[in-house]
Amino acid sequence: MLKSLTLLSLFFTYCLTQPSLFGNSRVTKTPLIAIYNGGDDTEYRGGWELVSENAGVSAMHMTILPNSNKAIMFDAAGFGPSGISLPPGDCRQVFNERDGYEDQFELDCCAHAVEFNIDTADIRPLKILTDTWSSCGGLSANGTLVQTGGWGDGGRSVRYLSGCKACDWEEHPMSLSASRWFSTQHILPNGDFIVIGGRRMFSYEYVPKVESSNQMYFLLPFLQETTDPVENNLYPFVFLSTDGNIFIFANNRSILLNPTTNKIIRELPVLDGGSRNYPSSGMATLLPIKLNVNDPNSNVIRAEILICGGADPRAGKLVEKGIFVTALQNCGRIDITNPKSTWQKEMMPTPRTMGDMLILPTGDILMINGAKKGTSGWNFAEDANSTPLLYKPDYPETQRFMELKATTIPRMYGSTSIVLPDGNILVAGSNTNYYYNFTGVKYPTELRVEKFYPPYFDPLLVFARPTIVSDYKGIMVKYQSNFVIEFKLKKYKVNHLDLKVTMYAPPFTTHGFSMGQRLLVLGIKGLENVGLGLFQIEVVAPPMAKIAPPGFYLVFVVHNGIPSSGIWLQIA
Repeated sequence: MLKSLTLLSLFFTYCLTQPSLFGNSRVTKTPLIAIYNGGDDTEYRGGWELVSENAGVSAMHMTILPNSNKAIMFDAAGFGPSGISLPPGDCRQVFNERDGYEDQFELDCCAHAVEFNIDTADIRPLKILTDTWSSCGGLSANGTLVQTGGWGDGGRSVRYLSGCKACDWEEHPMSLSASRWFSTQHILPNGDFIVIGGRRMFSYEYVPKVESSNQMYFLLPFLQETTDPVENNLYPFVFLSTDGNIFIFANNRSILLNPTTNKIIRELPVLDGGSRNYPSSGMATLLPIKLNVNDPNSNVIRAEILICGGADPRAGKLVEKGIFVTALQNCGRIDITNPKSTWQKEMMPTPRTMGDMLILPTGDILMINGAKKGTSGWNFAEDANSTPLLYKPDYPETQRFMELKATTIPRMYGSTSIVLPDGNILVAGSNTNYYYNFTGVKYPTELRVEKFYPPYFDPLLVFARPTIVSDYKGIMVKYQSNFVIEFKLKKYKVNHLDLKVTMYAPPFTTHGFSMGQRLLVLGIKGLENVGLGLFQIEVVAPPMAKIAPPGFYLVFVVHNGIPSSGIWLQIA
């Protein structure tokens, strides 16, 4: 075994250090296998790869676009010079707050958004006119990025970005009825978006059609009830439940809202132990939704929420006095489709605030980025939590967490991460300073981009990874329909019990929350061997839009815990 491991180490080290294989001189490669745990513990804990020294911007917001190799990264318009310029002569006029003068304007010729090629690390500057500071967004049913809110002139904006080769932002600065700063956006079963909350905005509204403007919003007193002296109810955690209601969590309380009647259906029990939303900045996700092929029209498909970390509600005030309080270490998990359900508590190996929580193609949960002390804000945190965690929701409670390989780059306030189509994780951002600052501070502005390879990239298992042959580009899959995924696997025989097919809605990630993230485990109808190492698996599409809102999803075949690369599929 050790001899085999050594040979594999040499092979992967060679592959990952050959510049000709990557075609970009700006990309530096760290040998993936070099971090394989030695000694008696030979369990692979993941690997890190530096893919870019300079993404141009510090990725406060990040998402990927369907049917492309593009990630979109952006920060805020008023954070001073970034690491990339707009084309010559293509500048914007901005208000200069730094000098303290009224009506002081200057030209800003830097880009504050980029299109990042996830294969080559090439970047293309994008031009945003209104300020996207602490805004929100999501992918529409047709794959367009719909992005809302921000600071100042961006507060009421709705922006659109499609994936065409030369596309740039289309902006509508007065589309929303209220200024949405630190708000949350989520897609609904009819394909519309709801935007909830914002700083001192105790209301919600629905994103209007292109070139239209909202004239009203809906009051939500729950948001006013959950605020506190440091506003620990910003960026509320919002998820579409399997019954069509909207779960909204703010500070330590949560409700279910009917988006059709605009009535609150139920208030759930309090999750005690501290504050979970920005600026305490815990993490949250909707756990994988398991669909039963024998009962595709069930009205009681289970929906569970997991919330981990956060901070003492007084943490923000204490930091102002130089006291960095240890972040929360506990998690709460609840079935929101069961009216009698209560929060079940669990403990993480380490405390965490400002982390990201991502659903992996396997259905496991990755917790990454953040800090162990303090809270969100400029220089409001200490002790970067550089060790990702893997959470296995189907394991016994005492066996769910596993610590993974740590990064060497602190990823704190303003860092982001997303799952890529090949199953690895793109990690970027971190800026604990009001403006870009690269020297003389403990945690400088971070323009470097990494990829994290979860444990299923264990080099010893590389030959056991399925490869999907099917291509659904341009094909629309209908709800309740059966469809076939053809895949290759280096085996003569495969048991359907060793397989699952997952369907993942990629999120819009900012400030520790991945908006719109959703993973479904599809029901398997049949499995057939159609050739040497070639298989077809028939699965059933989600039954309705409240289970899987219309749009683009990544579909993965998972064999014994090892996922294929995903293919894009559109459902409607």
